[in-house]
Amino acid sequence: MTERTTYLLVDGENIDATLGVSVLGRRPQPEERPRWNKLIHYSETAWNQPVKGLFFLAVTDSLPSSFVQALIAMGYKAVPLRGEGKVVDIAIQRTAEALQSRPADVMLVSHDKDFVSQMEDLTATPDRRTAVIGFREFMAADLQDIPGIEFHDLEYDVAAFTSRLPRVRIIDIEDFDPLEFI
Repeated sequence: MTERTTYLLVDGENIDATLGVSVLGRRPQPEERPRWNKLIHYSETAWNQPVKGLFFLAVTDSLPSSFVQALIAMGYKAVPLRGEGKVVDIAIQRTAEALQSRPADVMLVSHDKDFVSQMEDLTATPDRRTAVIGFREFMAADLQDIPGIEFHDLEYDVAAFTSRLPRVRIIDIEDFDPLEFI
C-alpha cells in the first residue's frame, strides 16, 4: 500500500433510502442492507491504499449505539449529526471542501446531486482520484457528467449484499439465464 489515503464519505441515509424506495419498494430488512465492512475492504483494494471511512448519520435524541459500535468495529469513524436541515449533506459537503487542501483521494457513497460542486472541485485537482459508489441507474445525472470521476456499483463491483437485488441490469448474453425471468 502507498502512503496516500482514500477518504470514503458514506451518506448512509441516501443509500438506505435509495435501496428501500427505488430498489426494493419497501423498507429494507437488516439482511438486505449493505455489508459496510465489504465497502471498506473494496475501497482499500480498488486503489491499493489505506482508507479512512467516515460514516455520516443524522440522529435526533439518542445515539444508535449498537450501530455506531458496529461501524467503529469495521473501521469507520461514525459522524452522528443533529440540527436543522440536511445535516448529513452539509457535513459531507464541508468535509469534501476540507479535503481540497489535502493530497488524498475521495470516494463518495451517495446518489445525491447536492455533492456535485464539491466532487467537481475535487476531480479538478491533478493526480487526485475521485469516485462515486452506489447504484448507477439511480445516480444523479449531474454526478455522472463530472469528467474524470470513476463509478463503482455497490452491488456488482463492491459485492456489498448477501443476495442479488431486484434491479434491472444489462445482461451479457453469455450470462443470460431464462429461468431468472420465467
